[in-house]
This record gives sequence, structure tokens and C-alpha cells, in this order.
Amino acid sequence: MDIAGLSMDMYQTGLMNKVGIAVLSNQLDMNETLGQSMVAMMDRSMMEQSVAPHIGSNFDMSV
Repeated sequence: MDIAGLSMDMYQTGLMNKVGIAVLSNQLDMNETLGQSMVAMMDRSMMEQSVAPHIGSNFDMSV
């Protein structure tokens, strides 16, 4: 039984887990930021629509 080799393997496994968690945490933060930006863009487009509510809200057609 190689205690030194086992110790190194356990350390590397733990390190890889920590790196994976850090990468996923960064990705979650980035997705949250992108989501907030998307909501802000949608709010702005709704605001632009409310500035001139008469444009595009009515359609008159005679047959």
C-alpha cells in the first residue's frame, strides 16, 4: 500500500473539485449578470413603448 501515492491522489482529487466549484461559481455569477442585463433591456423597451402609446396600438381596416 503506497501511502504517499494515495495522499497525492486524494489531494489532486480535492483540488480538482475545488477548481470545478470555483468555475461553476463564476459561471453562475456571469449568468446572473446577463439575466439582469436582459431584464434591464426589456424594461427600457417597455419604457420606449409607453412614451408613445398611440403608435402601433390601433389598426383600422376596411373591407
